[in-house]
Amino acid sequence: MASRPISEMGLPKSIANVFAARSIKTAKDALSLTEFDLMELADMGLAEVTSALAHISERVSPPYQTALSLLEQRIQNEQLAGHLPTGLKGLDEALFGGIPFGVITELVGPAGIGKTQFCLKLSLLASLPTRHGGLDAQVIYIDVESKFSSKRLIEIGAQSFPEIFYTRGMAQEMAGRILVLRPASLAEFTESLQQIKLLLLERRVKLLVIDSMAALTSGEFEHGASKINPLGWHISFLKSVGELSRIPIVVTNQVRSQSSDDTWRYNFQVGTRHRDLEDTSKYDSQLIAALGIHWAHAVTIRLILETISGERFIKVAKSPMSPALAFPFSITSSGISLLNDDGIEVVGQEISTIHCDGHSEIIHSDTLQFHRQ
Repeated sequence: MASRPISEMGLPKSIANVFAARSIKTAKDALSLTEFDLMELADMGLAEVTSALAHISERVSPPYQTALSLLEQRIQNEQLAGHLPTGLKGLDEALFGGIPFGVITELVGPAGIGKTQFCLKLSLLASLPTRHGGLDAQVIYIDVESKFSSKRLIEIGAQSFPEIFYTRGMAQEMAGRILVLRPASLAEFTESLQQIKLLLLERRVKLLVIDSMAALTSGEFEHGASKINPLGWHISFLKSVGELSRIPIVVTNQVRSQSSDDTWRYNFQVGTRHRDLEDTSKYDSQLIAALGIHWAHAVTIRLILETISGERFIKVAKSPMSPALAFPFSITSSGISLLNDDGIEVVGQEISTIHCDGHSEIIHSDTLQFHRQ
């Protein structure tokens, strides 16, 4: 804007001619001078100079926007970007339609809580025909821990969409749309990402699942080494893939015990109402998400899966649009099901706290190893 020529500023012709004669050719040339410098250079009065500079500033300054217009624009962009519905009504409403396209959505929680179950259901939903609410697309599923189960996938599909899966040949067709990669190390994962670039170009891929990111790094570190540096390139790559391909990227992450120097919490949001989960401090095992703060900032949506007094909850811990809400859920033959579509608002440290009542997968900070309890 500052490089626009003075001739396009709409100044009176007499002033424009004077500026041109003094080699003041662009808005930047004029605005780089003080009023007194311009008076001396152009041999003009203070009133004329002040009026000319105000006029130029108004023409080249970007228009202001209200907070309301920015909000409306963001909602419109979210709607245009698209979402993959999860089939969980309350969660989809909280996320304005489901898992958003173009960004990274993270599922955090201990072992056995339901992260892989969630990923299997999302994979099915993306592969479904559009007439049944799916994306009619292929899925890339990076199965780091070899937890992907074709049998469980078919079971979830048959129970959730019997009209499709009991049609001759449809179960095989749906399962055939999910492409599974199983890298055994971070180096193999890096090679897999190169394959993904080609698959995105050659196939109709509309969902990328990585289960799990933390497992990729479990053997990559020496004691005291940074746990995020090896993933720096991968984080940038995944974010660019999401933005350029406009596909949802879903990754799972594990939990680790909180070390003595972990004084921070991932408090992404602050609640505004007083409704809260019950006091569950006696169940808090001092767990935090693995992979560190840099990874946490790379994800746009963070969903925490946890157990409180034996009841499972899925919690929206980070979202640019939704307040922090927790939904009780169960795991059935059809996958994850919400017990209540009305989310419980969470406030304060409860937003980022990860509760684990009886079972967990923890990375202990002193050994950087995974343990099951």
